[in-house]
Amino acid sequence: MSADDPSTILAASPAAASGLPHVVTPTAYDGILLAGFGGPEGQDEVIPFLRNVTRGRGIPDERLEEVAHHYRHFGGISPINSHNRALKAALEAELAARGIPLPVYWGNRNWAPFLDEAVQDAATAGDTTLLAIATSAYSSYSSCRQYREDLARVLEATGLIGTVTIDKVRQFFDHPGFVHAFSEGVTAAVKELVGDGVAADRIRVLFSTHSIPTADAQRSGPRDRDFGPGGAYAAQHEAVAGFVMAEVAEAVPAAAETGWELVYQSRSGPPTQPWLEPDVCDVIGELPSRGVDAVVIVPLGFVSDHMEVLWDLDTEAMEAAERAGIRAVRTPTPGVDPAFVSGLVDLVEERRNGTPAADRPHLTDLGPWFDVCRPACCENVRAGFTPAISGVAP
Repeated sequence: MSADDPSTILAASPAAASGLPHVVTPTAYDGILLAGFGGPEGQDEVIPFLRNVTRGRGIPDERLEEVAHHYRHFGGISPINSHNRALKAALEAELAARGIPLPVYWGNRNWAPFLDEAVQDAATAGDTTLLAIATSAYSSYSSCRQYREDLARVLEATGLIGTVTIDKVRQFFDHPGFVHAFSEGVTAAVKELVGDGVAADRIRVLFSTHSIPTADAQRSGPRDRDFGPGGAYAAQHEAVAGFVMAEVAEAVPAAAETGWELVYQSRSGPPTQPWLEPDVCDVIGELPSRGVDAVVIVPLGFVSDHMEVLWDLDTEAMEAAERAGIRAVRTPTPGVDPAFVSGLVDLVEERRNGTPAADRPHLTDLGPWFDVCRPACCENVRAGFTPAISGVAP
């Protein structure tokens, strides 16, 4: 099959079915599908939620309980659903302000409200041409392709293949709306530390993101381009971090001497399986021996302050900084920052208007990313090929 064969793009709108990397034909969508990860909202939901997250991996409840204590520490409630309710409302308000008459349907991959329900609700309302926005900015199996696979599964499970089409906006890691909050946060943190007398060259900025298996990282992004050992996933984070630090140095000239690096967090899986490193807490522990007095922790891989931010950064990383005897500041995630919300609606408008790639805003040389993922993009070789929307098969 070729990229020009519409059958290679599952459940796509006619414009996206061409398989071209960037869709430049306007499309009249009926609704927006906000696709989230999901999270428990009570102690009795924690283990069932974690079973969903790890489905198919045969992990016993005793091992799940080792992760569950993060949630139990906060009353069994992940903040991610409340964040997505707020994001849904903010998107609705921004769409209305621009005169775009599109409803927003919200569903999660791993907990209620589920994607199945959201897609069925849209179809029942007669909204059958949907544009999905996943609450994940970067390219990897878990942050992009798994969402696309789940949406394909939902269409099959609901019997709506052939009735509902679902396209997906491009990965927005370097869209100005997403990057804005990080640039603002790091600038404010460095300015505060320098103002308090901390020498700029004794400040370290750690850009933190979710670790993933090294094999998945190497296969992130399209197969016809070499992104380096961490694949597109690491390359995208590195590029955005570099842009942010350039902006910080422009606003705070002393910050030109501030060092930075990309670190990882939230590792899971067997110890024998290689994952991306170094770990954020390990790096913090080494900073005093490297002449660092203060650290700025940037949750670059995250859209909102959900559990990985509250536990891994606000709890464990802060404790690591206290043990190391250095000052630590954690910067904000985009959340419902007006620039971020506006940026997401800009992505909707790109697809409604068929905006040419050359006219799409992006802040790194890696963008603008694809509307239709390339063959084998972000594949999971352990699981084998699984159908996915918004991408050229296989």
